[in-house]
Parts: sequence; structure tokens; C-alpha cells
Amino acid sequence: MDTGTHVVMGIALGALATVDPVVAGSSQAAIGIMTATIIGSQIPDIDTVLKLKNNADYIRNHRGITHSLPMLAIWPLLISSILYFIFPAATFIHLLLWTFIAVGLHIFVDIFNAYGTQAVRPFKETWVAFGFINTFDWFIFGSHVVAIAAWLLGSPVLATFVTLYVILALYYVARFVTQRMIKHAVQNLIPDSEEIIIASTIHFFQWRVAVTTKDHYYVGRAFKRNISIYEKFDRLPVPDNEIIRSAKKDKNLAAFISFSKVYNWRIEEKLDGTYVTFTDLRYRSNGHYPFVAVVKLDDDLKIISSYTGWIFSTEKLHKKLAPVSI
Repeated sequence: MDTGTHVVMGIALGALATVDPVVAGSSQAAIGIMTATIIGSQIPDIDTVLKLKNNADYIRNHRGITHSLPMLAIWPLLISSILYFIFPAATFIHLLLWTFIAVGLHIFVDIFNAYGTQAVRPFKETWVAFGFINTFDWFIFGSHVVAIAAWLLGSPVLATFVTLYVILALYYVARFVTQRMIKHAVQNLIPDSEEIIIASTIHFFQWRVAVTTKDHYYVGRAFKRNISIYEKFDRLPVPDNEIIRSAKKDKNLAAFISFSKVYNWRIEEKLDGTYVTFTDLRYRSNGHYPFVAVVKLDDDLKIISSYTGWIFSTEKLHKKLAPVSI
């Protein structure tokens, strides 16, 4: 989920914690627990700082080890140990419990996005991504805001937040069922499909559709159960030639391939070099595929520059690939 949603989830947990007599009996304890739940709801995303380094490291590692099973213990222990010296009235065990819930909830809800997490690491480094909840979901964020506002205005804390979580549980079930219905409709439309990716969007009734068959990729949208296929691409294997082998040495392209599930490729020879472009087909937006990896090679097939990330204009791509002046 996005940062804002994780924040309101942390606040909601901190508010719910006030039903605990230890928390309710001390303002210092209440502040300490609220601090713990807010920090705990954010700490797994600390790897976002990798964006400051480069996109390749961010793509490879975001929601990786910081969202893994060992961190369910490490983050709460770390946060609770620090906060206990500041808010001793909260008691270490209460800080540990509520921080564990906050961290666990963060990691849990992230698996329902299309991006997913490595939540079962170290047993497996595969990405768990169900894709039926958008990274920002207005209903999840909005319902938390309403519940928090009701609590601040005097609504009974237990009834308020139990109602919130019951409603959200039903919402998740409804989104899952809707995704399954769309997948079934896609299977009827493209019976030879081998893999179907149905990912939510910020719009409640709209879903992104990417389908892989033996010979083709299909890209489209679903509105409710109506499927629209916008484009069809030949599924061509990536050639094992000198150009591709040279390009694959680049960390940006390697990161893209490790992350992307459905992509096509092209090789373009231009006056200023050879361009190898890989395009993710899952994120079509206004007829454009913005998530790409591009490697620029010289005549000797040495890497001049490269980039992976979101590109919405040719001008921006040229700037990203421009040599750095020293």
C-alpha cells in the first residue's frame, strides 16, 4: 500500500490499543503505543531510500528482505527496545505486541497488490502478489479516515474499529471474487491462455489485463466483467546474440527482467548507438507502456548508458540516457 494508507492503518491500531487497560490508564503509555504502531506500520518500507541510489537497486530490493518473515520479529524488537526507554509506562511487552501487529499488518496487506512482497523469504524468494487491491485504494484509505474521525469525535473505540475491520474484510473478499470472475471471462475469451494477470487500478470497476499464450501476448482492460483487448503482440523469444548478451550485463536491464513478468523487446540501430529496449506490458496507460528498461551500446557493444523505470516521454528518456558530464 501507499505511505498514506500505512499511516492511517497505524493510527487506527494505536486507537484500538486504547482498549488495553495498560494503555488506557496512562497518557504516556497511549502516546508510546500510538508511536509504536505508526512507526511499525511504516518501517518495512524503509528500503524506499534505495530510490536515492538508483532504480535498479530499488526494483530488485523494495519489499524484499524488509518484508520477509524474520522481520516480523526483528522490527518489533528493534522499535520496542528504543521506545521503551522513552515511554516506560507502555511496558516493553505491550510495545512489542502492538508493534508486531503493526508490522505484520503492513507486510500482510502488501501481498494483495500487483507489486507484492517476498513475504515467505527466506524459505522462498518468490514474490507473493495477488493483485486485487491497488497500491492506493480510496475505499481502504477513506474508511480508515472515517473511523479515525469518528473515534476522535467520541465514538466507542472497540465498536468503531471492529466495524471497520469487518467491512474491510468483506471488501477484500469482494475484490477477490471480482478478480476471479474477470479471470474466468478472460479464459472464455482467450481459451489458449497460459498465464493471466488481472491487476486492480485506482478505479473500482477497472482492471488491467495481460495474457500470455504460446505465441502471443494480449493487453487490455476489464470494466466490470466486460473485457476489451487493446493490443496483441507476437511472443518472440529473446535472442541469444552478442547484442543481447552485452545488454544483459547491465544492472538496470537485469533488475527489470527480475521484476517484469510480461514484456517484449526490440533492438534498434541508430546513428548514436544500438538501443536495446524491454517494455513491460502490464502497465498500459493511455496507449503507452511507461515501464521500460533501455540499454544504449556503442559500436563495440560496450554499454554507454542505461535506464529502467517509468518513462512517459521520449524527451525524458533521452535525458536519462544522456552521458553524465564530468
